[in-house]
Amino acid sequence: MSELFIGFTSFTWQDAVMILIGIVLIVLAIKKEYEPMLLLPIGFGTILVNLPLSAVLEYDGAPGFLKLLFDAGIATELFPVLIFIAVGAMCDFGPMFKNPVMMFFGAAAQFGIFITILVGVALGFDLKLAAAVGIIGAADGPTSIFVATRFAKEYLGPISVAAYSYMALVPLIQPPVIKLLTTKKERTIKMVAHDSDIPKSLRICFPIVVTLVSGMVAPMSVPLIGSLMFGNLIRECGVLDRLSNAAQNELANIVTLLLGITIGASMRSEQFLQGTTLMILVMGLCAFIFDTAGGVLFAKLLNLFMKEKINPMVGAAGISAFPMSARVVQRLATKEDPNTFIIMHAVSANVSGQLGSVIAGGIVLALVPILLGA
Repeated sequence: MSELFIGFTSFTWQDAVMILIGIVLIVLAIKKEYEPMLLLPIGFGTILVNLPLSAVLEYDGAPGFLKLLFDAGIATELFPVLIFIAVGAMCDFGPMFKNPVMMFFGAAAQFGIFITILVGVALGFDLKLAAAVGIIGAADGPTSIFVATRFAKEYLGPISVAAYSYMALVPLIQPPVIKLLTTKKERTIKMVAHDSDIPKSLRICFPIVVTLVSGMVAPMSVPLIGSLMFGNLIRECGVLDRLSNAAQNELANIVTLLLGITIGASMRSEQFLQGTTLMILVMGLCAFIFDTAGGVLFAKLLNLFMKEKINPMVGAAGISAFPMSARVVQRLATKEDPNTFIIMHAVSANVSGQLGSVIAGGIVLALVPILLGA
């Protein structure tokens, strides 16, 4: 008779907390429109996995559908690679070609990754876990999953959730950091947009050259940078429009849907509600803040030597959250002065951040085993 009520008797307060978290994510997705394509599936996956008996993961000794998706797409690193093909097909590197100096912000905004790694080690985390948590700062979900799968598989759930949640919360997290580090005068700096034609040969050669260089500098980044550049080559070659459109639409939508609900399914109460997980969330937020600050401070440093000043807010767009961060920066600029238009420069820094985060992830994947073996 008790089996009839097993759904009630096996339900714990921890499960209730996680279901409440899932509902909050759904509310943010619908009411605030904070990256609904990510937060809504993550939130609903969180609810599913914390219902009694977690039948979506395992039922009667057989794996449930979310366990099958996790093993096939996350554990094998397939979903991150497919997402990067779609992102590459969406990326237009033209603004970056017109403003080459913006490429430096894609590197400067990775500052928080390495600071967080050092802080994590100082707090007692082993180097691999600290490295996996540090990557959260790049606001690059696929790279975070890729690194966590290699270095901290047992904490893949909280790391993935933190990375995607902070990506979605860019409009909440970045503005206070930017305002803290800049003055109103700096936030109203006008920048000239360079209007020039980009040769098609440059657009086609760029993904090939980047793949070759990255393969030499950071070989471990090739699975991600290679898929990103492959997607971009499909876009720019001019002879694969159908594949480019499919990558930007069908592929991106399907993989994002499956990725979101599968990540949510990794948020089980017994794994999520523990001290280490909370530390990961806090450190991930700090990494994100440090990355934003690194880009802004780098712009302020450049302004000491440059005749044509850079609006420091552009530096904050050097993270990988494309195009959310660029939109946030322009919104702030417009709020300060309706005549300040820096969207093209922000987009330039933002697409550079796509490359910078992947290369940074590859460097971390290469360096950590070397340091541990030393």
